[in-house]
Formats: sequence, C-alpha cells, structure tokens
Amino acid sequence: MNLSIFDIAVFLGCIIFVIAFSMAKSSREKTSEDFFLASRGLPWWIIGFSLIAANTSTEQFVGMNGSAAGNVGFAIASYNWMAAITLVVVAVFILPRLLRSGIFTIPEFLEYRYNSAARSIMAFCTMFIYVSVTITAVLYSGGLTIHTIFGFDLALSVWIIGVITALYTTWGGLKAIAWADLFLCSGLLIGGFCVTFFGLKAVGGPALLYAETHGEFHMFLGADHPELPWTALALGLWIPNFYYWGLNQYIAQRTLAARSLRDGQLGVLLAASMHVIMPLIVVLPGIIALKLYHGEVSANPDAAFPLLIRNLIPSGLRGFIFAAIAGAVISSLASMLNAAATIFTMDIVKRHIHRDASQAFLVKMGRIMTVVFVVIGCLIAPMLGDPRFKGVFHYIQDFQGYISPGILAAFVFGMMFKRAPGAAGVAALLVNIPVYGILHLGAFAEIAFLNKMAITFAVIIAVMAVITAIRPLKVPKIIPYKQDISAITEPIVKRIGISIVVITVVLYIIFR
Repeated sequence: MNLSIFDIAVFLGCIIFVIAFSMAKSSREKTSEDFFLASRGLPWWIIGFSLIAANTSTEQFVGMNGSAAGNVGFAIASYNWMAAITLVVVAVFILPRLLRSGIFTIPEFLEYRYNSAARSIMAFCTMFIYVSVTITAVLYSGGLTIHTIFGFDLALSVWIIGVITALYTTWGGLKAIAWADLFLCSGLLIGGFCVTFFGLKAVGGPALLYAETHGEFHMFLGADHPELPWTALALGLWIPNFYYWGLNQYIAQRTLAARSLRDGQLGVLLAASMHVIMPLIVVLPGIIALKLYHGEVSANPDAAFPLLIRNLIPSGLRGFIFAAIAGAVISSLASMLNAAATIFTMDIVKRHIHRDASQAFLVKMGRIMTVVFVVIGCLIAPMLGDPRFKGVFHYIQDFQGYISPGILAAFVFGMMFKRAPGAAGVAALLVNIPVYGILHLGAFAEIAFLNKMAITFAVIIAVMAVITAIRPLKVPKIIPYKQDISAITEPIVKRIGISIVVITVVLYIIFR
C-alpha cells in the first residue's frame, strides 16, 4: 500500500506531536515515585483513557479480530464486556485497599499480607511473563500489521517498533506514557471506528452482515468449544479478568498513581464504560473481514484487521489510521516496559540487591532495564508467526494462565481469611505453574485454556485452605494504610457502576 504525501504528513504530525507533548509534560521526573507512578497525581480522565490505551493495542486489533474471524466469532467480545463488570468490582472493592496501602507494585502488597518470599516469587514470575509473553506479543502483532500493510520484513518491523518505543519510554516514565495515552486512545478509537465504518459499507451495512453471518454473533458457544465454551464464561474467564484489571502491574500502575480514591475509581469506571462499546472496533471488523476476504482470512485469521486497512481505507485517512495503530503499539508496549522495569527495580534491585539505592540510581536502573526488556522481546517476537501458537491473542491469554490463577487466589484468599499464613501465599504462586502445566499434557490438553485456569484456581484454593487449617496465624497480619487517602466510596461511583453492569447484562441477553 502506497501512502500519499498527505498520509505521511498526518502520520508524522500525529506521532511527533503526541510524543513531544508527553515528553514535555514529564521533563521534571527525578524520583522513583515521579518516574514509576507519575508523582501520584493522575486525574480520573487521564486514568480512564490511559487504561484503555494500555489495554487496547494490536494485541486486540489484530488478536481479537483474528479470533473473531477464526473459530470464536462475536463471542470473543466477552473479554470486553466481562472486563466492564470486572472493572466495576475493582473500582469499588479492590482499588481502595491498594491505594490506601501506598504500594509501588502489586507484588509489594503480597509482602504486607504474607511475606517477602511471596513478593519475590510474584515479582519474578510476573516480570518473566511480561517479557516473554505480553511485550513479545505486542511487538509481534504490531510488526505483523506493518508487514501486512507495507510489505516490510517482519523482523525489521518488530525492531522498528521496539527501538522507537524504548526511546520514548526511557525518557518520561509513567507520566509521559499517561499523557500520550490521552491522545493515543482518542486516535485509536477514532481510527478503529473508521475501519468499522468502511467495512460495514463494503459488506452492504450491518443488517446485511448480520443476515449473512448471524451464526457468528452468538455469545454462548458449546461446552466443547476449544477456546471459549460457555463454561469458561461462567468460571474461567473471570480469573484472567480479575487478575488483569485488578492485580496486573501495567494496568494497576495507573490507578496506583491516582491523586485520590475518587479519581482512581472514576477513571476505572470510565474505562469500564468504554469497554462496553469496544467490540465494535476489536471484534466486528474480524467478522467483516471473514465475509469479504474469506480465503485469506481463513489461512491467517490474524491478518483480518490489516487486510481491511490495506483494501478499504481511502487515501487521506491511511496516515491517520496508521498513526492510530502505531500509537496503540507504542502505548501498550510502553506501559508493559515501564511496569516490568518498575517491578525489577523496586521488587528485586531495591529489595534484594541495593537497599540503600539513591533515587537517581533507581530511575537509571528502570531506564536500563527498559532497553534490555525490549531487546529480548524483539528477538522472540518473530517466532510467534509459527502456527503452533494459535494466534497472538490465544498465546497471551493461555500463557498468562501460568501466573494469573495463583496471584488471584493469593489475593482473594488472603483478604477473606485473615489467618492465612505466609506459606499459603507462597504455595499459591508455586503450585500454579505445575498444575497448569500438567493440564496441557495428554488428554487434559483438549480442555479449553479458560477451563484449565478455573481448575487450577480451584486446586490452589484447596491447597491454601489445607495449609491455613494446619498452620493458621495466631495474630492476623496488619496491612499498613496511608492516613491521607480516603477509603470511602462516594454514591456517584456506586450509581455509575450499577448502570454499567445493567447495560452489559442487557447486551448479553440481546446477543445470547
């Protein structure tokens, strides 16, 4: 696809403006709290847009549209709609606890509740998954998009994205990322709706699309579906959702940086409301592409969204669409790199290697590790083109199952049972890996990965219950609280949250 001069000007103008503006906003970041948590001063509207920008990348544009075009159809929208409900729960019940503890990282909370071993294990496992799975997958999906549209070599495309993002991320930390997200999220929403508009126009409108592909629009698939059976909606899908939106560092980092509980909660609810409409741009285009380019999409479902851009977007809009896609990659990748660097610096270096490290040293270490992590991701990313990975979105969700059930179990059990000992928290994190791994072997391998997560979660809870029954704490652990942060949820937060849940349930009824 050839870009016009106007396309190139729009693309360069958008990217340069966003990065320059965000770097200027973060020019005074000197301490670890400045660099990693934006000085704990983010307002609700930046938090909301930043949460969506951090989550919505080519992982969704390519991966979810690819799943929709593959064997899942519109049912893949459950990742968005159930996320909306999850975010309401996070805003009301989880966020107040996290903010009042004054933590830098999610693993730090486990030390307060259990012990330092639980913190270290979670920090290492989370960082490993970020680098080998999430960062790698975003690099791959972004590289695939550029490869499909422009014909660049896939490996070269991955390295271009990685180098640009590393330079941007190492400069300004979370504040730079959050301000950039405000513009990038707006751009990706507008760009995504443009693709959907031209796609619907090409197929003759939404009514004709639904009439000819109505079998793709069911939310509840059979119990034997290999990826998203209805049983997974009832049990398994809640595990990655609560882990991702409540306990995942690169998402939670925005809420930990809120200037108040009210700002954090309203920001989370803004993200929840946007998730209700996200399937229109991260699911529907996949079904449109399957209708228009059945042969090409059947051979490679992950190419669905890039094919729509290449074939349908008119000259003049291509530059903006490409800027939106590039911005989505930069935003998500920057968030993941910053989170991985935060965990390495605050949970490993400062905790175990250099306890008396200066603020300047911590910021420098965060920047160095950002570069290291992006190099590792760029080396691994091209390998995801292997058909054995079953698509980029499946790759991310499946491999996160090695940590998400254990982390969620440790938090939920620890909050509910005050006398759960440190050994229970450590066991939750360690048992996760072998149990989930065994479920990928032999006859178990045919079980949908979301059901594998549910089984793993149940086993971990049982193990924690046994340990707690044998060796309960004599005195419950007291989690430190910052006195200057309110723990009271305002009525408006509850009203908005209830409205979001009701709307989501109605949508499930309509598309059942």
